[in-house]
Amino acid sequence: MAENRRQPVRKKNTNSTPTAETGPVKASPQPEAAPPEQDFKKPDFKLAFLVGCFTVFYVLANILAFKKVEVGPLVLTLGLMSFPFLFLITDTISEVYGKAIAKKVVFSGFIIMAMALALLQIAIYIPPAGFFAGFEQDAFAAVFGATLRITIASMLAYLVSQYHDVWAFHFWRRVTKAKHLWLRNNLSTITSQALDSVIFIGIAFYGTVPNEVIWTMILGQWIVKWLIALLDTPLCYLSVAWAKKD
Repeated sequence: MAENRRQPVRKKNTNSTPTAETGPVKASPQPEAAPPEQDFKKPDFKLAFLVGCFTVFYVLANILAFKKVEVGPLVLTLGLMSFPFLFLITDTISEVYGKAIAKKVVFSGFIIMAMALALLQIAIYIPPAGFFAGFEQDAFAAVFGATLRITIASMLAYLVSQYHDVWAFHFWRRVTKAKHLWLRNNLSTITSQALDSVIFIGIAFYGTVPNEVIWTMILGQWIVKWLIALLDTPLCYLSVAWAKKD
């Protein structure tokens, strides 16, 4: 009876060196390295201060917007005095505390402004004292009694432009690998302010004035906001440095 011979067991080649049998080994594609992300700062007193300033500037922007001024051929609202600070603050919060907190601040501002407008409407319709029932009551209602259309336009423009600002800031942050703060601040702010001008003026005044006037108002508002955004770039560096400092 023939003796059974065991066949030698061939070990698998675990090395990556190519052989005649296996051929060249292809290296698996490596994922692209993500841009370096700094550790965002945890919420602290400075964040609370920035949120407080953000809320005040937002409420003021809606009140100051009632006054119109002429700058050459342009008709502007004095809401421009405080509205650009909103983008400065959201960019600061985005840079120091991160995208998630910046979005929460934006939404909180929206809720606070809705509550403020509701309280103002209630205050207008509460019967005034006898000595306040004439000119004073009419003036109070004229200043704080925004029409529903303008209120909706303002709040919708705020929500879209501020969320876009947070998104755009972090988009450019990834592109620049967390460098060039001046570029991220201006690119995100300028595009967001264009959205704000188009949405607010388009909804608030469409059908009430000729379309040519609407486009003139949009362009004028955006140009002034764009110039203010460029001028407040040093403030962005200062506010970010202040917020990061322990």
